[in-house]
Amino acid sequence: MSVVVVTGAGRGIGAAAARRLAAPDRVLLLAYRRDAAAAAAVAADVRARGGAAATHALDTADPAQVAGLFAAADGLGPLVGLVNNAGITSPAGRLADTDPADLRRVVEVNLLGYLYCAREAARRLGAGGAIVNVSSAAATLGSPGEYVHYAATKGATDTLTVGLARELAGAGVRVNAVAPGVIRTDIHALSGEPGRPDRLAGRIPLGRPGLAEEVAEAIAHLLDPASSYTTGAVVRVAGGL
Repeated sequence: MSVVVVTGAGRGIGAAAARRLAAPDRVLLLAYRRDAAAAAAVAADVRARGGAAATHALDTADPAQVAGLFAAADGLGPLVGLVNNAGITSPAGRLADTDPADLRRVVEVNLLGYLYCAREAARRLGAGGAIVNVSSAAATLGSPGEYVHYAATKGATDTLTVGLARELAGAGVRVNAVAPGVIRTDIHALSGEPGRPDRLAGRIPLGRPGLAEEVAEAIAHLLDPASSYTTGAVVRVAGGL
């Protein structure tokens, strides 16, 4: 069976993407950082939908661990896709007040981690393969007063998407991104403000936060061979933001 790697698959957008991508001819390798029980629950959901799944614990900021993830994928079958999703932020606040350790960690996971995963995928994907990077509307909005450093890494994600798409086009490999806006996931609680989606709802043209499942639909579309002429695109899933 063909293999799709999904990073950050234990929760939020990654978990929703895994559930959406479940298919009888595909095995999903679900990468997670800490919560083995959550990843196992997502794998069970994938199997209940007729797909196959395995889980793998790692820190994507460590290139050796990323190499181990893709070695595990090699043991499952030919790689056809990567959902490059594992990401973090830190307590919300002004850049001037952000701890340098938090700055470093966000860059290591959100930028270097994406580069490491994309690098390993690029070594394996053949014609028809695809990478979907999970970016953010913050890449263009900047997230002032909250997550400027996070937004900067997502701007880099968009650049990675465009550059790698052009680099791999000759091999028939597509690279795209989705840029979610305010989505109901636990990242807001982890950054210290669980009520943030509701606080920002009034600023969103559609009048509500989005759902992880809505982002997963865009990811699935971009991975699908039906999107064979789409590469280098950053698809905004942000309710009009």
